[in-house]
Amino acid sequence: MQQVVIVIHLMLVLALIGVVLLQRSEGGGLGIGGGGGFMTNRGTANVLTRATAILAGLFFATSLILSILAGFDRRPSSIIGGGSQAPATAPAPGSAPPLGGQGGLLNQLGGGSQQAPATPSGPTVPQSK
Repeated sequence: MQQVVIVIHLMLVLALIGVVLLQRSEGGGLGIGGGGGFMTNRGTANVLTRATAILAGLFFATSLILSILAGFDRRPSSIIGGGSQAPATAPAPGSAPPLGGQGGLLNQLGGGSQQAPATPSGPTVPQSK
């Protein structure tokens, strides 16, 4: 269903671009607005203006349909944990973290080893008391 709406949406985009480019330029943005030709009638301008408005409305409608269809398959997920893992639960207060290198995301990323920070070997900064 979504692919059909996308194809219709793309056809509307191309048609809207074509209709807008066929319209007579008032400000001379492309430099081809003046002069004679088959697009000089007032009635043709009304048809192109009406076609632009209809195509813009259909473009808006297909955009809304696509956003609604995209929201149907959306499920809440975590960007930190993998999609196949069970959700993590918070430990009870006062309990020790689980053993075996599974203490949390930082322990998993750090390889599970907890090392004390190195003591500085240079001069220390005087501290106020």
